[in-house]
Amino acid sequence: MQTAMQNPKAAVTAALAQTPPMPARLGEEILCVKNVQRGFQKTQGELLVLDDVNLALREGEIVGMLGRSGSGKSTLLRIIAGLIEPTGGEVTYLGKPLEGPAKGVAMVFQTFALFPWLTVLQNVEAGLEAQGVGASERRKRALAAIDLIGLDGFENAYPRELSGGMRQRVGFARALVVDPTLLLMDEPFSALDVLTAETLRTDLLDLWTQGRMPIKSVLIVTHNIEEAVFMCDRILVLSSNPGRVIAEIKVPFKHPRNRLDPVFRQLVDDIYAKMTARQTDEAAKKGLQLGSRLPQVSTNLMAGLIETLAAAPYHGRADMPEIGRSLQLEVDDLFPIAEALQHLDFAEIREGDIFLTPQARVFAELGTQERKMMFAEHLLQHVPLAARITKVLNERPGHRAPRVRFEQELEDFLSDNAAEETLDAVINWGRYGEIFSYNDKTEIFSLADVES
Repeated sequence: MQTAMQNPKAAVTAALAQTPPMPARLGEEILCVKNVQRGFQKTQGELLVLDDVNLALREGEIVGMLGRSGSGKSTLLRIIAGLIEPTGGEVTYLGKPLEGPAKGVAMVFQTFALFPWLTVLQNVEAGLEAQGVGASERRKRALAAIDLIGLDGFENAYPRELSGGMRQRVGFARALVVDPTLLLMDEPFSALDVLTAETLRTDLLDLWTQGRMPIKSVLIVTHNIEEAVFMCDRILVLSSNPGRVIAEIKVPFKHPRNRLDPVFRQLVDDIYAKMTARQTDEAAKKGLQLGSRLPQVSTNLMAGLIETLAAAPYHGRADMPEIGRSLQLEVDDLFPIAEALQHLDFAEIREGDIFLTPQARVFAELGTQERKMMFAEHLLQHVPLAARITKVLNERPGHRAPRVRFEQELEDFLSDNAAEETLDAVINWGRYGEIFSYNDKTEIFSLADVES
């Protein structure tokens, strides 16, 4: 008979099968998102950031929302917070339609968002003051929240005197002091160093499992798969462009959780596979079009990953969670590099594994100039935008064209930010492959060796 160590995938399946449909703590529905859309009008029609999103949050659970850049995670979180409105569908909070910021919904941000001119105590009191809570009650509740989150002794300190982890604790205290029903967290640990983030996660989970926090439900947006499996009872996976829920995964492990447990690691691997498989299927169906969004990835990172994968112990194939851990890359760092290599036909992504193509193996053995020539060939063959720019430059008498000419064309298909990022990506790749020059000051493309 195989043990969990020998067959972790079977162990995960067994654990999921034995998990009751709802945890014992689970109660009434807190929030419901039904058929939500969020879009922007473009020349070619409506550009959807979110499409037909459905989810529900219930009392007594921590729910994670995973998705790559472009999946609309933060947009959805702001819709749930009542900060922006959907262009379609509806959101209900405690059984009533959500209209604007709701009482009982608090948010913790990635960037701390503290008032630098206020002390820790004053920052925590700020939300209560906005609600009209009296000075005495404000002080009492703020001190209790500061004590709860482990910052007692720092009440009179200013944000500039605090470490990143301590500043984020102030953010949590400020959210908890209003006694929220629902706590929303937008990548709250991503700006922290690894050890500080781990300490803060563990402390929050301890408060949650001990029932010491006033909140009834938590929704955390993250790009860190391991973090989601470590913290959450359920995980929602969003697709990209547009964002929609493509998978709902129940996490069967009790707290505290062991990251090194084979069944924990297998669930992380399975989620990687779900996220990469979806993107691969979509890419295969649609192919790369002129208006496709491209990741901003430097050619150094692409070459570095090719070299790493070509060498021992990988020999051209690697498990993505494993290579991510080895290179200390989060999912939002690793996926864009892998995606860029896939666009350029230097790699394939299948079931959570990345494979180098034969061309990439040749690339790994070439010198600098030969690599540039090979990269240029792949860029023109597999990235329509790069081919479009060179075609326009070749056809024009002066072999010059303004950036805005291509940016406007992209904006028919992409959001303004996505169009800008996509064009910047191709500019960097085109420079490396020496297929055109670009002057950032004049914003002019040229076929000259140096655009003055």
